[in-house]
Amino acid sequence: MTTTLDRPTRSGAAPAPGGPRRTSALARLSGWVRRHLVMAFAVLVLVYLFVPIAVVLLFSFNDPAGRFNFTWQGFSTEAWLNPCAPAGMCDAVVRSLEIGALATLVSTVLGTLLAFGLVRHRFRGRTGTSLLVFLPMATPEVVMGASLLTLFVNLGVGTGFATIVLAHIMFNVSFVVVTVKARLAGLDSRLEEAAMDLYANEWQTFRRITLPLAAPGILAAALLAFALSFDDFIITNFNSGNTITFPMYVWGAAQRGVPPQVNVIGTAMLLAALLAVGIGELVKRARRG
Repeated sequence: MTTTLDRPTRSGAAPAPGGPRRTSALARLSGWVRRHLVMAFAVLVLVYLFVPIAVVLLFSFNDPAGRFNFTWQGFSTEAWLNPCAPAGMCDAVVRSLEIGALATLVSTVLGTLLAFGLVRHRFRGRTGTSLLVFLPMATPEVVMGASLLTLFVNLGVGTGFATIVLAHIMFNVSFVVVTVKARLAGLDSRLEEAAMDLYANEWQTFRRITLPLAAPGILAAALLAFALSFDDFIITNFNSGNTITFPMYVWGAAQRGVPPQVNVIGTAMLLAALLAVGIGELVKRARRG
């Protein structure tokens, strides 16, 4: 009597060669992608943001053959050695710095006081005031610039340096209020109460407790206001009169050919901003240490 070998059932069938290994490798790959997906998107966004800045830095060392600095011709440090070679450019930069400093100082003081009032006090019309603060941020710059020009003309005010400063203060106050409000909303009021329990009066509590705690938000608001003021073109163009700021100089130069010194000024402003951020980070670490 012959016997036959039992065939393996489906449940006991031998796995295909490499099956578990392949599944495990796919699972590890899928897990790695899930863990690093956010980081990959962050890197892509940073590359997208910094590619134009890298082009500005690169073309500050360009040696253009003609008036237009749009194609790479060769490496040169001439623009860095003579940043004020184009007539009127450094004057425009200084004027923008002066306008930015004045607008930042006034708007930071006014915006900080308004933010304290909105956060620390309850009064009739508080909600409407908060809404009005947001209106300059939501209004298109073309509309705001034309409206300010109409206001100055009807009041008989000649446009120029002063009107630019007033216009920059007006739209910067809103950004300062929003930034400082976000900082004040996160402060622990119990620290101030503890200081007053230790016999500190209101001025001492504000100077020693409230102001140091709110200082990072105020500084951030001031830096934002200065950047917005220095960079503004549309509102400035409506209310500048014969005053030429750096953005307006760049716009005018683009009609004739952008000199590489424009890229030098842009790169210098970027380096100054990075230096300020680096110094702030070092100071923060020193305080923690």
